[in-house]
Amino acid sequence: MAEKQDEKKVTPRSQDFAAWYNEIVLRAELADYSPVRGCIVFRPDGFAIWESLRDELDRRIKKTGARNAYFPLFIPQSFLQKEAKHVEGFAPEVAVVTHGGGKELEEPLIIRPTSETIINYMFSQWIRSHRDLPMMLNQWCNVVRWEMRTRMFLRTTEFLWQEGHTAHASAEEAQNETLTMLEVYRQFVEDYLAIPLVVGRKSAAERFPGAVETYTIEGLMGDGRALQCGTSHFLGQNFARAFETKYLDDQNQMQFVWQTSWGVSTRLLGAIIMTHGDDQGLRLPPTVAATQVVVVPIWRKADEGEKVLAAARAAFDQLNEAGLRVRLDTREGLTPGFKFNDWEMRGVPVRIEIGPRDVASGEAVVARRDKSGPEAKSKVSLAAIAEKVVALLDEIQKNLFAQAKAAMTANTREFDDYAMFKTQMEGEGGGGFAHVYWCGNPACETQIRDDTKASCRAIPLEQNVAPGKCLVCGESASERAYFAKSY
Repeated sequence: MAEKQDEKKVTPRSQDFAAWYNEIVLRAELADYSPVRGCIVFRPDGFAIWESLRDELDRRIKKTGARNAYFPLFIPQSFLQKEAKHVEGFAPEVAVVTHGGGKELEEPLIIRPTSETIINYMFSQWIRSHRDLPMMLNQWCNVVRWEMRTRMFLRTTEFLWQEGHTAHASAEEAQNETLTMLEVYRQFVEDYLAIPLVVGRKSAAERFPGAVETYTIEGLMGDGRALQCGTSHFLGQNFARAFETKYLDDQNQMQFVWQTSWGVSTRLLGAIIMTHGDDQGLRLPPTVAATQVVVVPIWRKADEGEKVLAAARAAFDQLNEAGLRVRLDTREGLTPGFKFNDWEMRGVPVRIEIGPRDVASGEAVVARRDKSGPEAKSKVSLAAIAEKVVALLDEIQKNLFAQAKAAMTANTREFDDYAMFKTQMEGEGGGGFAHVYWCGNPACETQIRDDTKASCRAIPLEQNVAPGKCLVCGESASERAYFAKSY
């Protein structure tokens, strides 16, 4: 038994964050390596998290007016070549099919790295009049990008995502849609995943290939590195011109449509792990946890088992009837300590322990995963177990966000001295967010990247700052931006 429990220990986050992350994914049984390089297999608990966030985000997307559709995995190679910046941006990551049915194809097919091109082709077939606008579509699908360095959930050759694509009659409508989806993403990630964010637009160097403007939500992970959690792009008329997507306006004049695209992916699972996890394993927000509550009956003597199990099943039934995702751990041959460690590793938000004394007193021990030490445990009446746990799950959700927000605040610093900024970024860990004045000159951004490997993560939309001096060149700067090392 001791050997089995030792297998559940993981490398401490502070010692080796990358090793800690990989071990958590494997030992919490979220995913496993595939025999295909760079691909992963989602295990049931990991896929359940994806299903939960997918279903909730899908509901929110539909409230904006977008509808779900599905487009082919294969894209004619000529489509990708229609928009020059787009093909240049994705060329190194593209996988190409040259043979099918035992023969060489007349035109190679691209396995979609993103669907702007094929969706724009279909838009050009479907949009004829201003009455067809706005056209707002979303799809949930897989995409393939031939990554050289992969990490489970964060960067894999094949991954799952949603991508929204809209066409509008005016630039103003398209811009409003871009910012509307940015806010949908912000609320979803902060409220549902309990991950605090920095929100803003990308620099030109970080912009989506083919976009006029890219907006982003950025989280700060437990090692001080940033993670792009979602993006929304104002595409202008770049793709419309490439694919001749026009409409007849109310003045009987032909006009090019204005477009947007936006998406999040399974890297959100990585964000959950790296934001909330600790040295004992996962700490899942109750909203997405495959199991929100686990009931662990405990007894030593044979004559105690029947009463304890009856009380445990009654508690299980209460929780289940309250609509919670609950499990009853009746596994044999495992010590209570092993079970506790196992459920902590899996990140279950609430654990209920019921033993003979608890049955006699009509109470249960409730352990919450978001805290540690004595304050993590409390006694709760068995008769009111469901009501108490429902309230506790809400408290845990809010507390996880508060903890993550405090960590992000503590690791966000303002710098006016370039030498001090470099020292911070070159230290142990990722270095956190640096909130600095930047003149907007790409040369200064390049110098920061070359000197520190940090990049511009977001330029806040609302500045409310007095003019200052660029951190790098000292020239006048009207905006502050967030720089950080990133995944």
